[in-house]
Amino acid sequence: MSQAARNIAANLQSRFPWVSNPFVVGAPMRVMAGPALAVAVSRAGGLGFLGPGAKTQDTSGDLKQASLLIREARVSSNAFSTKLTNESLLPIGVGFQLWADDINVALAAIEEHKPCTAWLFAPRHGLEEYDDWSKKIRQASPETQIWIQIGTLAEAKQLLLLSERPDGVVVQGAEAGGHGRAKDGMGLMTLLPEISDVMASSQIPLFAAGGIADGRGVAAALCLGASGVVMGTRFLAAREARISRGYQNEVVRASDGAASTTRTLLYNHLRGTFGWPEAYSPRTIINQSFVDHQAGRPFEDLKQLHDEAAQADDSGWGPEGRLATYAGASIGLIHDIKDAADIIHDIQTDHRKRIQSLLPLEN
Repeated sequence: MSQAARNIAANLQSRFPWVSNPFVVGAPMRVMAGPALAVAVSRAGGLGFLGPGAKTQDTSGDLKQASLLIREARVSSNAFSTKLTNESLLPIGVGFQLWADDINVALAAIEEHKPCTAWLFAPRHGLEEYDDWSKKIRQASPETQIWIQIGTLAEAKQLLLLSERPDGVVVQGAEAGGHGRAKDGMGLMTLLPEISDVMASSQIPLFAAGGIADGRGVAAALCLGASGVVMGTRFLAAREARISRGYQNEVVRASDGAASTTRTLLYNHLRGTFGWPEAYSPRTIINQSFVDHQAGRPFEDLKQLHDEAAQADDSGWGPEGRLATYAGASIGLIHDIKDAADIIHDIQTDHRKRIQSLLPLEN
């Protein structure tokens, strides 16, 4: 490990003393990453994030609920109590989608509850919006870290020109589920090391996101230049996820992410979600809605069938289903539903075995 990497690791350990090695982050998945999942990830030695709510006002309620869960954990099991250097900060983060979230509502929630990290993503008018959000968040809660998600080398270069530089950068590869780059995304294998080279002198830690679901992916990402990894799709199959069982079962059932997932705005529009900046498009598991769409079936028909499925039971998901199943290309690596703590423990153990297997045998 280079001296620069050691410095970054030491700084992360200081800022997030409860996090074990390797540094595993639970992604701020919209709605589905709720208080139970975020707290469970952090309690298990990772860094859990709350996802954006259906509206920004939901964030304050989620942070309040997370605060209660953290307080209960400290009382019942002594969790966090000996490891937090700043007791005023919550040991979880919170995510915001800049194009849709209300900055003033977000700031009020951050100032009141003080999450340890704010994850910013998807500005409508360009990266300069990050400066405005970052400056105001640092005024509202000076100890809250700012992480920014990017998906291209051009964005990395632009981040270095901001007056308010982030404390961490999430590099999202094209394998990721949910919303990512619509047309100019690239897989982590080449994207991450190129961004790592460009940002090396900044001393800003990089977190790899996209296609990581086990210890092999963690080991690879760290070798490519990441200081930690972000997992979203794997935590969709956590018992604490705020998710319908039909959706969750489909994440476990599906395989061959190259063939069974695609990027499309269809499901956004079927759900009535419009307005995402044109640079972004979500990855989702293909089902009958997309098959019919490709065959030329009118949108009005698809919308009616979608809305009917939404009123039904868990049969709305699956190959014959109609509902959105946002997920990444790592679905073929996910075979069961587990507690978040078991997911983190298994991945950290697997990672260590993978690294040890690469070490030369002693004579």
